[in-house]
Amino acid sequence: MLTAAFQSAPDGIDPARVPYRDIYTGARIPAIGLGTFGSDHASPDLIADAVREALRLGYRHVDCASVYDNEHAIGPVLQAAVREGLPRKDLWITSKLWNDKHAEADVIPACRKSLADLRLDYLDLYLVHWPFPNFHPPGCTVESRSPDAKPYIHEHFMKTWRQMEKLVDLGLVRHIGTSNMTIPKLKLLLRDARIKPAANEMELHPHLQQQELFDFVRGQGIVPIGYCPIGSPGRPERDRTPEDTVDLEDPVIVRIANRLGLHPASVCIKWAVQRGQIPIPFSTKRRNILSNLQAATGEPLTAQDMADLARIDRNCRLIKGHVFLWKEGQTWEALWDMDGVITPP
Repeated sequence: MLTAAFQSAPDGIDPARVPYRDIYTGARIPAIGLGTFGSDHASPDLIADAVREALRLGYRHVDCASVYDNEHAIGPVLQAAVREGLPRKDLWITSKLWNDKHAEADVIPACRKSLADLRLDYLDLYLVHWPFPNFHPPGCTVESRSPDAKPYIHEHFMKTWRQMEKLVDLGLVRHIGTSNMTIPKLKLLLRDARIKPAANEMELHPHLQQQELFDFVRGQGIVPIGYCPIGSPGRPERDRTPEDTVDLEDPVIVRIANRLGLHPASVCIKWAVQRGQIPIPFSTKRRNILSNLQAATGEPLTAQDMADLARIDRNCRLIKGHVFLWKEGQTWEALWDMDGVITPP
């Protein structure tokens, strides 16, 4: 029985109503999660409050990462929820290995640090946050580059992955996965991995549907988790460019939203869940946290709606990743293997 602190909110959603995605291990992951990246503007305490409220409203999936610098604040919330009656087995908690911890000696300690901060005995999913061992200071500008930046080198990535596999062997994580990967990189990983990725986290919203990658991931039995599901209106300035489009202002999305009496963000969430990905929207506002969950569990969009939304893909990547480039003169496209082969060093 949950205590008052974590008693389900009267206007919340029964977690049993939330759809699930099946993982190849037989585990099930809730088909919507709460993102916790505050885009450099939300404090750790504010995000911890959002996690607490999300759990009360019916969320059971929380997407975390060490680089967000708020796991230490989220941990006491998770610990209190479990202590006060929310079964740990009902939660799905994800964290991620940051780029400065790709070295073989750093992977397991980095995971242990996240576990300690989150006050957990194990993670349900641990992702390699980016396939590049390049990192940047918090709040940096788009021009920031690590002086030690390196390209993707598969042999090096596999050394990191072998340590990820050891985390499963040690019982510290139940599943491992990738984030921000491309098809050619995933093909090499699938060829060489002992434990294949359970999920790939990727930017997915109506204006960036990544159909080829989406189909490839699902065809390999990997669950697609979609960040920026409503087009990330609160993303950092370094991730904004003049050519970016705005999903929430798309006429098709607005038309569907008006017909249903919903905010356009709810249409984006419905589309994501029905399409088969797991959206992880971020918000610290209770009304948005609740409306996102309501969208995931409410009446589905029509087949015509889904067909109309499939036609508004603009291939508009919002999180371009400039700060991870490794040499002068490159454009962000070098990170994403646009021609179907890994960009050479």
